[in-house]
Amino acid sequence: MNIAIIFAGGSGVRMGAGVPKQFLEINGKPILVHTLQLFQDHEEIDRIYLAVGEEYIPYAWHLAEEFGIDKLQNVAAGGETAQDSIYNALSMAARENPEDSIVLIHDGVRPMVDYGVISENIDSVREYGSAITSTPCYETILLSRDGATVDSLPLRKESYAAQAPQSFYLKEILEAHEAIRARADRYENMVDACTIYRALGKQPHIVQGNRGNIKVTTPEDVYMFRALIQYKENEQAFGLGMTDRLAVKMNRYRKKAQKKRREEEN
Repeated sequence: MNIAIIFAGGSGVRMGAGVPKQFLEINGKPILVHTLQLFQDHEEIDRIYLAVGEEYIPYAWHLAEEFGIDKLQNVAAGGETAQDSIYNALSMAARENPEDSIVLIHDGVRPMVDYGVISENIDSVREYGSAITSTPCYETILLSRDGATVDSLPLRKESYAAQAPQSFYLKEILEAHEAIRARADRYENMVDACTIYRALGKQPHIVQGNRGNIKVTTPEDVYMFRALIQYKENEQAFGLGMTDRLAVKMNRYRKKAQKKRREEEN
């Protein structure tokens, strides 16, 4: 069982809009629906669980019906933090699915993750037990405690930006959350599943993400998202590039061939 866990409980303060950012309409549908449709349309995703603010649960079901998101299995109430919301959705999924299900934890306002990246996450969990979608940093990263002076500069060639999905076996990531929740400081400084895993001494596996996989957080991000939608539409209209599904199949064939070659050489 492959399950998408979508968390969308934020209030959208940085967006400055009258409604939470996940419900802002872009090209005729809310950002959250754009995100849900990525997993709805992916042939390897079996079920979707969603976490939203409790007052928005009826609206979430309405959107699922209106836009044909029939993989939506259940909706959990969001918590005090993003990690609380994710925990609520994971707990709900654990009550209704096998513990060895693969879960892909994804932000409701990341509506441009590639089809192939979702497949790579699933493959990585099967092979390594985890997947952290990341992209190499093209800019120099500065570390600063006070925001005014530079404490250190990691090598750019060793720097990556963590994105989503972040994927694991359901039982393992739920147990990781419970271990963190048992601590006195709980989710303090725990910004994502990767942080949680590393805090427990676990080593997550990196999966290459797509650079267009933006998080729509500010008004500037909305304009970028609209531009990316236009780019995708033009690409499909003019038949540019390879379809995501074909690319995934070819990549898997290449990996199998490489693995078989290595086995024969050994």
